[in-house]
Order: sequence, then C-alpha cells, then structure tokens
Amino acid sequence: MKLAISRRTLLGWLAASVVFLLLPYFAAAQTPSPALLVLDKEDNTLSIVDPGTSKTVARIPTGEGPHEITVSDDGKLAFVANYGARTPGNTLSVMDLVGQKELHRVELGALRRPHGITFAEGKVWFTAELNRLIGRYDPTANQVDWLLGIGQNGTHMLVFSKDRSQIFTSNIGSDSITLLQRDSTPTGWSAANIAVGKGPEGGDISPDGREFWAANSNDGSISIVDIGAKKVVQTLDVQTKRSNRLKFTPDGKLVLVSDLAGNEMLVLDAKSRKEIKRLNLGRQPEGMLILPDGTRAYIAVAGENNVATLDLKTLEVAAARIPTGKGPDGMAWAVRH
Repeated sequence: MKLAISRRTLLGWLAASVVFLLLPYFAAAQTPSPALLVLDKEDNTLSIVDPGTSKTVARIPTGEGPHEITVSDDGKLAFVANYGARTPGNTLSVMDLVGQKELHRVELGALRRPHGITFAEGKVWFTAELNRLIGRYDPTANQVDWLLGIGQNGTHMLVFSKDRSQIFTSNIGSDSITLLQRDSTPTGWSAANIAVGKGPEGGDISPDGREFWAANSNDGSISIVDIGAKKVVQTLDVQTKRSNRLKFTPDGKLVLVSDLAGNEMLVLDAKSRKEIKRLNLGRQPEGMLILPDGTRAYIAVAGENNVATLDLKTLEVAAARIPTGKGPDGMAWAVRH
C-alpha cells in the first residue's frame, strides 16, 4: 500500500522537526550555583558566568555605570550600585538571579554615587560617595531605613567585620579610613577617622580581625592599621602605580593587590610583609574576588574585557580568560541555599 504525502505536508513536518531540534539552543541557560557575577560597567550589564565552563549564561541590563555588587545570603538576589558615568548615579538595581532579570530599581533621591555595597543582617549597606555617608536599604520594606554621615570626602568602599560589629570605609579624598564600631548611641555606631596614605581605595580586614590594610592609590603604599589601637603601625612601599583593590586570602597568608595603572597583580606574604610575586595581567586590572575556599582568585581586567583566574596554590594565571562585556569591574559569588 502506498502512503500519499503531499509536498506541503512533508515540508511542514521537516520545519517542525528543525524547530524541535533547535529549541535547546534558543532556550535560556539556567543560572548555575555557584555562579560568578561580573559587572560590565561600560555596557551597563550584569553577566552571570558558569565558573565550570567559563561561559556567560545570561546578561542582564542594570542602571548606568554599575561598579559594585553584593548577593543575598540565599544566593537568589543580587544588589548593584549604579555609580553612574558623567552624570552621578543615584540608584540600586535589585536583580533576580534565578529569573535572570532586574526586579526593580531603587531610587536613592539625593544620594549620589553609590559605590561600596554589602549584604548583611538581611539588608543592603552602601556608600554614597558625594554625600559622604553610608546608607542602608531594607529589601523587605523597599526603602532606605538608615543613614550615617561619615564626614570624609570620597567615601568609596565598605567592608564589614565577620561578626558585623565593625565597618570600615575608605575615603579617597580625605586620605583616611573610617572605623565604625557598634555602640549604644542613637546612631548605633561610634566613628574613628584614621589618617593613612594618599587616596586609599581598596582595603580589607585580616582574617584574625586584628589589622586593616589600606591600598593607597596615589602614593604606591599600603597602610597597615592596628584595629585595637586605631592607628597606622606600618607603611609598606609597594610601588604600585594606582592600586585599586586589596584582599586577604581566607587563610590570612597572602594579600593580593590589583594595580590598575601598572597592569599588574601584586602578591604579598601577610606575615613577613614582603612581596612574593608580580603578575602582568594586561590593561587595567580592577575588581577582585577570592573564593571562600581559597583555591583561586578572579581579577577583572577592564582594559582587556575579560576576567583572569589566579591559582592561589601555584600563583599562576590560567592561560584561558573568561570573556566579558566592556569594562568588567565589580564581582560577586552567588551560591543558592
């Protein structure tokens, strides 16, 4: 028996088969866990990267000039500080990492140039650089519920201590860092301004909680602050051209410094305070992320539009780079719980 099939029917079946076969290629890839989050500040986007494959699975629009990012404790939301470009920014983007979309944009009104940003105690803490203050955003109430004036120029980065009892800010324009400690005053915090080198930008608390290291972008030095004494106890001349970020490894043994103008990553021995290695990363290494397990570090190389991966055991940079959008900078690590 012959089965008669019209040419039109046959073409229809073939077209349907092609669509069915291609569906997986057009379907959006799911957000992995863990996920590497990279802000492309010149493209105004957030890239979600699968660290296992180094592939970007989604790219989500943000506000203008996204510089820094933090993640909720459950790993489902990200919060982006939209610093702005020529026009100062005044928004935060709330990003759904599972749905791969911006949920909404928080209008900060007169608060300009939000930058350093951290998720702590269920809320988002951020600096407002032009206002010389720290703000706090409550995602549940969708409102800024607290402000604290720092009184220093260029309040840029913000670092919390592990027990959440202390906050450090780097104040680029005042050549200082501010140490905030919880107390019983109406603001809930006492403040101490500590003079350091010129243009402190990146900085971190040592894992033992005893020291704060400030990378001074304008004089090639690192100021080591004794937190208990609230004073600089040592200054290291590391000869960076424009240090951008500084991070301790989780075990407290190494300190990494990205040098934006020197195109290098500097590795220091935290105990001896001596340089171990300098690594040429290409043009404008900026943001830095060290994994919680201390195995590797990611460095955003803004001028090359990629992210470099540093093995923290061998101190070698992987040959393959992670491609990004234009001007990668702030990064975060998202693990869903």
